[in-house]
Amino acid sequence: MDVRSRYEASRYHPAHHRYVSADRPEVVLKNGELFYVQHERQGHSGAGLYYRDTRFWQLIGWRLGEDIPVLLSASVYDGSRAQIDMTNPEMVVGGQVLPAHHLHLRATILIADRLYYRLRITNFSPFTVPIVLRAEFAADFRDIFEIRGAVRPHRGELSPPALGADRLRFRYRGLDGLLRETELIADPAPEAWDVQDPERGSLSWRLELFPHVKVYRCMAVAVRAGDESPSVDWPETRLNRVFAGVALRQARANRSWIDQCTRIETDNAIYNAMLRQATLDMRALLTTYPGEGQIIEAGIPWYVAPFGRDACITGIETLLLNPDIARDSLAFLARFQGSAINPWRDEEPGKILHELRRGEMARCGEIPHTPYYGSVDSTLWWIIALYETWQYTQDRAWLLRFEEPLRRAYRWILSYGDRDGDGLIEYARQSPRGLFNQGWKDSEDAVLDENGRPLTPPIALVEVQGYAYYALQAASSLFSVLGDWARAVAAKEAARQLQAQFQRYFWIPRTQSWVYALDAAKRPVTVATSNWGHLLFTGILHPEQVAPLIRRLMRPDLAGGFGIRTLSTEAPYFNPISYHNGTVWPHDNAIIAWGMKAVGARHALAVLGQQLYEAANYFEAGRLPELYCGFHRQAGSGPVHYPVACDPQAWSAAVPFFFLRLFLGIFVRENTIFISQPMLPPWTQRVLLQNLRIAGSRLSLEFVQSDAAVSVNVIEREGDAGLVIEP
Repeated sequence: MDVRSRYEASRYHPAHHRYVSADRPEVVLKNGELFYVQHERQGHSGAGLYYRDTRFWQLIGWRLGEDIPVLLSASVYDGSRAQIDMTNPEMVVGGQVLPAHHLHLRATILIADRLYYRLRITNFSPFTVPIVLRAEFAADFRDIFEIRGAVRPHRGELSPPALGADRLRFRYRGLDGLLRETELIADPAPEAWDVQDPERGSLSWRLELFPHVKVYRCMAVAVRAGDESPSVDWPETRLNRVFAGVALRQARANRSWIDQCTRIETDNAIYNAMLRQATLDMRALLTTYPGEGQIIEAGIPWYVAPFGRDACITGIETLLLNPDIARDSLAFLARFQGSAINPWRDEEPGKILHELRRGEMARCGEIPHTPYYGSVDSTLWWIIALYETWQYTQDRAWLLRFEEPLRRAYRWILSYGDRDGDGLIEYARQSPRGLFNQGWKDSEDAVLDENGRPLTPPIALVEVQGYAYYALQAASSLFSVLGDWARAVAAKEAARQLQAQFQRYFWIPRTQSWVYALDAAKRPVTVATSNWGHLLFTGILHPEQVAPLIRRLMRPDLAGGFGIRTLSTEAPYFNPISYHNGTVWPHDNAIIAWGMKAVGARHALAVLGQQLYEAANYFEAGRLPELYCGFHRQAGSGPVHYPVACDPQAWSAAVPFFFLRLFLGIFVRENTIFISQPMLPPWTQRVLLQNLRIAGSRLSLEFVQSDAAVSVNVIEREGDAGLVIEP
């Protein structure tokens, strides 16, 4: 059965199941630097309203009298608005039994400059129900690293809460000297406040719920950290009216963002909804820092922060959607480019940051993330993303702004990337609080030998050599554009030398396979990993090595049916629930797919694209999470959710745009737009791109499947870029 037939056989029963997990967020909302997480389980330790790596407020839960409402459903709209429906269990009110499911509670949550929470209660029983509605909450001002498990011997000081008739203010002065405040306002004013201690409290409304009459109660939460954040002052109006205005403004902001992006329409409604969700996820994850610029942040809830590697890869993935994501992120990262040797932060001149944090622990120097530079490949990906963005936009004036950051990044490769003088790129942690492993698989157990033991650094990873080769070739091209001919020649020669060393150390002719990593003594680790697939797009392979690598990647020990696993099932420490040793990462697969397109492996690209699309259909809103478990696919069942995956995660949520671009074959060379060997995704027969901004032009293109070929129709064209269609 061919790819399309296999798809059609299952097209009309994608699961769209809701995964139930104690650690899975029920609601994730974000706007700017504020984000809100609510879990299915009331009082979950990770839930809350966060700002700059600090939890300012947490809704522990609602109570009807002494009873906890029953969750019915939860839905998120547009990334900044959610609806949660609840009902009552069987309970005794006013001396009589109220059967289950007679009260309906609908919570609508908005996040904008603050959090807005409106609860509507409807009584569907035939008699009046007197009830006490209570909201329990906390404001512990804990750093997100504490919530994730870091132990702090000392914390700052909580002040006694300040209470008014309709509001309550919590205050905390951290060890960094910063005063952080949370103010909760209730509308109407509650009958009672119960402030149990400096960080916990509740409010209560006494309600008479008449049959079929809707009753509204509202709360809003504002935060403040020193003088850097929004004021906690409130408008002099009822929250119910404010709520409607905020919802309208958020809807307009979403529409404005969509209008700035490429509009993608297909003949598959499920796919259209998936792409729209991904478009809104990109808006939610874009964050502007005053005076520093805008960057796409990595993911919610744990990685709402600038990450160098993640932002660069996401920028490449979203060029088809909106090249400004890459442009802005590259500029932000250049602003924080390393300028000194600082072992505490693993910083070196020219190096691109790994992660930037702004919470109390970072400000106090308890963690080195101010920023932290401990990734071996962020600098390489920055050069790659700069090159790919320049190629796509052909904006020379924009490129000129990065001439000096490019030179510094290039010098980092030559001066600091090779730690032992063998011509390869390695990493070795310098910071006692830094990451031991510094590739994209950066967990403690991500790089092990065949017996499951950690390697002795400096460690050279297989995919990093490919990135470095591509980055050097890209730097050579960019230097040529900038007229820096000497560096252009030198970078190309450095790439040639790296390729020779790579072939010497990482290719195993006897088994026609690859080394995963080398330790300090150059002992090879030969376990099979997805990292090998990252070599395909880089050009570091010899032509005869390409086909064997693709065949190896598609064997069932790596390709489990919903994408390629991070680690082969044949490895002794394979674990389908391990973060990096057996799970499936969508962005990992997208990078492999990039290489498949680059080498002309059309069938492998179609199969891998379909597997990721079918996996997405099992996740809510069609959004691919950060990762999912690497169990082998079973007939009629979907992928298994990883318990603490970020959702959305930028480089996973952006995968649909990248796969679509790879399928359609859109790229730019020398101010000419090429559509090379276009093919449609197996799940659609028509794709319309409108407002496509590319190579200084604006186009609308239609791709239509007809028999065995794809026809490309130019609907609109504005600009002087050439257009070449290569069937």
